[in-house]
Amino acid sequence: MSTILSEFSGIPLSEESGIGAITLGGFAREVSQRFSQHEAICWRDLSGSMQRYSYENFYSQCSKVARALLAVGITKGTRVGILASNRPEWLFCVFGASMAGATVVALNTFSPQRELKLQLEIGDVALLLMEAGVGPRRFVDELAGICPALAEAEPGGLLSPELPFLRRVVCMDEDFHGAGIQSWADFLSEGEAVPNDLVEASAASISPADDALIFFSSGSTALPKAIRQTQRAASLQCWRCGKLFDLDTESRVWAANGFFFSGNFAMAFGTLSRGGCMALLRYFDPDEALELIEQERVTCVLAWPHQEARLKECPGWAGGDFSSVKRMVADSAFHDHPTVSTRWKGMNGYGSTETFTFVAAVSGEDYNETTQGTVWPGNTIRIVDPDSGKTVPIGETGEIIVKGPTLMTGYLKTMPEDCFDAEGFFHTADAGYFSEDGYLYWQGRLSDIIKTGGANVSPAEINEILNQHPSVQFCHTVGVADDTFGELVVACVLLREGAQADAQELQAFAKASLASYKVPRKVLFFEESELPLTGSNKVKLADLRELATARLNAGK
Repeated sequence: MSTILSEFSGIPLSEESGIGAITLGGFAREVSQRFSQHEAICWRDLSGSMQRYSYENFYSQCSKVARALLAVGITKGTRVGILASNRPEWLFCVFGASMAGATVVALNTFSPQRELKLQLEIGDVALLLMEAGVGPRRFVDELAGICPALAEAEPGGLLSPELPFLRRVVCMDEDFHGAGIQSWADFLSEGEAVPNDLVEASAASISPADDALIFFSSGSTALPKAIRQTQRAASLQCWRCGKLFDLDTESRVWAANGFFFSGNFAMAFGTLSRGGCMALLRYFDPDEALELIEQERVTCVLAWPHQEARLKECPGWAGGDFSSVKRMVADSAFHDHPTVSTRWKGMNGYGSTETFTFVAAVSGEDYNETTQGTVWPGNTIRIVDPDSGKTVPIGETGEIIVKGPTLMTGYLKTMPEDCFDAEGFFHTADAGYFSEDGYLYWQGRLSDIIKTGGANVSPAEINEILNQHPSVQFCHTVGVADDTFGELVVACVLLREGAQADAQELQAFAKASLASYKVPRKVLFFEESELPLTGSNKVKLADLRELATARLNAGK
């Protein structure tokens, strides 16, 4: 009897239903024509007024951005950075840039100044579309520190010798005026002389194989990886996520996370594929979120467990009316709210930024909390022995490797052979297995990457920062399983002889250089004799993780 090996493929792309245009510009045009007068976006602007955009108006705003980009010299393949929270301009800019032929570099608003500079540099951003700031952070001030010549540079001149391609910065806040930064109104006015025919011709010339987006994701090194995604990948996932959540023209969707995360991009923008309305909140504020969900009669909530835990702590949770909510992710707190009544069980899936989120998923009546679902059309998933590379039998755990239509074209500034194997598969460093009926079961990561609150965190990046503290001899960061966050970021620290530091001091030190979700939630101090070492004096990370877990459990 022959052994059945762990490899499954989805149906051919040609047999997939419900897919329309597969460029972002084509997607925007198609949905705007199909759902013209339906409400596409609602949000409370910076003055507190509720703004609403129909699909027709949404497309008109995208076209204005496209015309302005063409007017200032943006050509096919030019890198346009977006640094903004979840506001309508994010959508206008990403679809408008696609219509003009540009590639969008999605900058992470959680990134500290040093990381933003690195993203601008790796992404070769030529034009930056940004908001002035979020909360206490002032992006415009941080940019001035990155580009000292910003205020004095001639239009189109060099802003920083380290960022030779960056020649123009635009602020999307209506009332902002600052030296060296063009106002939103002035930027859009530059496109008034550009004929609409040119925009339509530009959009029509874009190929599904062209680059659409660059996302950043932490890898196994301290440097962020810049992930190139095509027009086809971005558009396919928007069409698919609308189907995954069974959305329609009555759907009203709120997403808690930034659009610079590929998963939120696909799941949130999937709303547009079905003619629903996106209820926008610039950033996650639990009290404002509950108010928005209740007042706008949100039907679909996209939030991670740690965010929903904060929603439940709000005064408005217990007495709120959330009877409109019908769709949510697996294990959502809304399933248990007394006002919520839905037969929709939830959804689960498997994917990464490199695959533009899901390559396998399950939802609705087929939902099962133990599995990540079946393989999506056009994709192939194989389970291999991580040492030999050979495909393992059905039911046996190994490394998940994937290829398909939404797989990245590669990392920027990285050779293809360093991204894919000889057959074109991407090795995920995740562990999993297949059942005989083709359902994928994810079992954790083979790598040391920590997944906390839905974000990937590189231990090497945290170690690099904390090792710079004068009291730290060395730091090793591990992920410890947690019911709310998935994993807690835990720094295991050995102090220098005679030196002193407490957890709060090291957390504050890390916070100055790291995004908030990368700052260790726990700091544990070890003596050198307590550290599990190999014969060559290297720390055994698996054993250290067990020690950290035991110590945290003992402290509960």
